[in-house]
Amino acid sequence: MKKYISIYESLKKDITEGVYKKGSKLPSKRTLADQWGVSLITIEHSYELLLDEGYIQSQEKKGYFVLYEAGDFFYGDKKSDSLSYELIEYNYENITPAKQGEYYISFDVYAKYVRRALSFCQDEVMVKAPSFGVLKLRKSISEYLLRSRHINVSPKQIIIGAGAEYLYGLIVRTLGTDIVYGIESPGYRRIKEVYESYGVKTDTLNLCKDGIESFELKRTNAGILHVTPYRSYPTGVTATAGKKSEYLNWAHEKDGILIEDDFESEFTPSRKAVDTIFSMDNEGSVIYVNTFTRTISPSIRMAYMLIPEKLLDVFEEKISYYSCPVPTLEQITVSYLLDSGEFERHINRVRRMLRNK
Repeated sequence: MKKYISIYESLKKDITEGVYKKGSKLPSKRTLADQWGVSLITIEHSYELLLDEGYIQSQEKKGYFVLYEAGDFFYGDKKSDSLSYELIEYNYENITPAKQGEYYISFDVYAKYVRRALSFCQDEVMVKAPSFGVLKLRKSISEYLLRSRHINVSPKQIIIGAGAEYLYGLIVRTLGTDIVYGIESPGYRRIKEVYESYGVKTDTLNLCKDGIESFELKRTNAGILHVTPYRSYPTGVTATAGKKSEYLNWAHEKDGILIEDDFESEFTPSRKAVDTIFSMDNEGSVIYVNTFTRTISPSIRMAYMLIPEKLLDVFEEKISYYSCPVPTLEQITVSYLLDSGEFERHINRVRRMLRNK
């Protein structure tokens, strides 16, 4: 592990465990550099990661101060400063590569692994995929998430589907339509449309600068909360570490379920992967959804969902008879991409490009 990551992890642990309380000042960069026996640049990288994830804030000429409060839940009954949609409307042109294709795996690379799948898995590609997806791919995703996102799940907790919207439908079929689903406002309109197409009642919860208003979380009677913590579309709002903790506390207090829609978070310009709510949860309250549509190609209608172990039985009971709609050839091809390291090299290349921008 790189030194600045180790220092970041140590500081994050101290912050979340209350060694450094909200509002307290962190040691100066020079003090930490002497303490750890590293350069000032290394400490700067560690502080940048904490800033990116909302654990701390920087005050000019004063230093770094803790923003995160362990156990934050419902900061009060008053609304926060309202979100100015016009002022912070997300402008993809400013943060994405100049050419849209630079986000995607090249044709030559993808074709290489299609040929490999056809050459080495001739029997498998002609067989119908199991209902939750090809086991080879589910194992590959499990290993990728552990080494790249610090998410520890078994292959049996992974469900493959034809895009995120398809997986939303599986969630509704499993958890039912008699529960109110809380969704972000403004938010990606397809989320609301998909849920309501199944007869689900939705409650739109206003966003503030770091996620859903605490006031809104307190007043809603939703039992399921669908959040997009990384660059919520169309506002670009990213949930801070404190807000993610608040979402988890909401789920634990209300015995609710969080759906973490993690679209595009692989492309963070940060030097480390974004911490997921799923990896922060220790009570099995989070269903995680991600897609390969943005990272591999828009033609790949493939997404995956991580199910907490305590919900596996109900998912098996309710939807195991559904056929997986993703062709077996595509699933095996993506498995090879993940196992070869080609997918991660592509992700890292795009992230470097974004940092340079």
